[in-house]
Amino acid sequence: MASDSPFIVEVRDLPAKRRIDVPSKVVAESLAGLAMREALGAPDGAQAGGGVLDVELYADGTHVFAAGKMTGWVEVACSRCVGPVKLEIDEPVHVTFMTRGELASLGDDDEPDKPAKTDKPAKTDEDDGAEVGAADIDVFPYDGEKIDLEPLVREQFILAVPYAPLCKEACAGLCPQCGIDKNREACKCEAPPDPRFEALRGLKLPS
Repeated sequence: MASDSPFIVEVRDLPAKRRIDVPSKVVAESLAGLAMREALGAPDGAQAGGGVLDVELYADGTHVFAAGKMTGWVEVACSRCVGPVKLEIDEPVHVTFMTRGELASLGDDDEPDKPAKTDKPAKTDEDDGAEVGAADIDVFPYDGEKIDLEPLVREQFILAVPYAPLCKEACAGLCPQCGIDKNREACKCEAPPDPRFEALRGLKLPS
């Protein structure tokens, strides 16, 4: 990642506040290979979504905390009719960055660009006195000098896509025989016979 990337924050500049516009290219790269995205058959460079990450960062020893909000949208395919589904994103962000060495000592740095979970006590929220459970905090690695917010952004878009997105709850889907979109026009196909009864088709019963 180039040092002039908008996703990079120098630890020496903390505390800091960042408002980062997330381009469609980053969204498309984040969802590359995701079945419900690829099903749209969008050409390379087609707009897949976009958003804004608005966070405040501060350091406490070697730990860096980021809190704020992620807003935006992403377009994927409906799991029934394969039509476009626009998903809105408006999620709070509360994450902790730890040095790779510390994460390695905890045994959580097997995938260095992935968020991990930590059993260390979470920092108390000074605004309302509430303590955030450690299991609720995502932990990302950093090299000790620079914070890269791009993995955090990518995770937000991936998490926004449900396992089986729908364009609407009552989506009728595609006909499995002719492929017609049953939301738009009627289908005259008949349901295929139950294969369990095929063996009885030529059976003659005694009179």
